[in-house]
Amino acid sequence: MKPLGSLVQKLRSKNAGPFWLTIDIFCGSPEAYETVVELLDTAAVATALGAKSQDLKRFDIPSLNVIKISLPRPTIQGAADDRDMHGASWAALLAELPV
Repeated sequence: MKPLGSLVQKLRSKNAGPFWLTIDIFCGSPEAYETVVELLDTAAVATALGAKSQDLKRFDIPSLNVIKISLPRPTIQGAADDRDMHGASWAALLAELPV
């Protein structure tokens, strides 16, 4: 098993509005994309993100060699307890996920 971050070209996360986060997995090549699609378990992703598996939305986009994962924000963007205003730190959790 290797960390997801070592198999792909780039991982990034961002807000998808004030209530949702999106994590983009840029695989960089069709071969890497096929490997990641086959190995990436949505339930393991949910566990790594501290979310419920049924709350995740996964979009596999082969024409771009990209996988997008969206999940509800644990707190509304800009709320007093929001520690990641731009949602930028969530990708780091997946970069370390063993696949």
